[in-house]
Amino acid sequence: MTANFTKITSFFILGFPGLSSQYYGPVSALLFLIYLAIAIGNIFILAFVVYEKYLQKPTYLVFCHLALNDLTFGTVTLPKIISKYWFDDSVVSFYGCFTQMFFVHYLGSVTSFILLVMALDRFIAICIPLRYPVLITNNTVSVLCGFAWFIPLPLMIGIVLHALTLSFCKSNVIAQCYCDHISIRSQACGEDVYIVAVTSVYIAMFTLLAPLAFILFSYISIIVVIIKMSNSAGRKKTLSTCTPQILITCLFYLPRCFVYVAAVVGFSFSLDVRILLILLYSVFPAAVNPGIYCFKTQDIKEFVTLKTAPPSQFGLYAQP
Repeated sequence: MTANFTKITSFFILGFPGLSSQYYGPVSALLFLIYLAIAIGNIFILAFVVYEKYLQKPTYLVFCHLALNDLTFGTVTLPKIISKYWFDDSVVSFYGCFTQMFFVHYLGSVTSFILLVMALDRFIAICIPLRYPVLITNNTVSVLCGFAWFIPLPLMIGIVLHALTLSFCKSNVIAQCYCDHISIRSQACGEDVYIVAVTSVYIAMFTLLAPLAFILFSYISIIVVIIKMSNSAGRKKTLSTCTPQILITCLFYLPRCFVYVAAVVGFSFSLDVRILLILLYSVFPAAVNPGIYCFKTQDIKEFVTLKTAPPSQFGLYAQP
């Protein structure tokens, strides 16, 4: 039997399928505000570090890489879904959808490796503080962050090229707020779909779980060091330098791993809930990272609130 395939030239972004049309305006306005928060917050971080020379040190260089990643991710994903609800423009070209899919998964993988670099920074600063000035320098961080950007690149290119070999025989509706691998793959037919799905999951688990393994090791080691501290004030101060990273790491990893694993084992839940979970682990961290990672540092807080206060020597990542 020969299947009757039609050439798909474009996709339609569905967004939230259960959302009533009367809420399109408020939802688009909310998404626009979220994008503004992402843009303003992360551009501020980049500009502030460039302007304030005393912040051009390893910790803040990592912040800049994270800010650039978050800004790019928000710019790649949010404008189209805002346009869908605001102007009823939900059409994405065929290759435009695959391009968006590449950036969605690539930037998510880069975030995972940048979180690994942040965990390494904290691990050395707290567990072997005497070696910190030698091991963690601007050059070292630049190289590590360069690897964070490079390692996922060939993997994500491979995922996109593999998906392009599929034959699409179903609808051209993307049941998501942006084009991602699961949504595009669900519109394909043939025996190759399973192979593409399994391959993508293995690559996704590598880019997620390999960094996560070291992140867990780092923070467990940090907690052990903190528990052994005799000074309660020192314990509290040291723990406060790691709590934001732990929270944002959980927000990034837990929903993401749940969605990928659920897709493989066949666990079913509401489509609207699935879309909300994906937005939670992708867009929300990009909006709150500036506040969690930077606006609570001593250096930036002094600049914003006091203006004339002398800069702190160490900021958030002061060594205990």
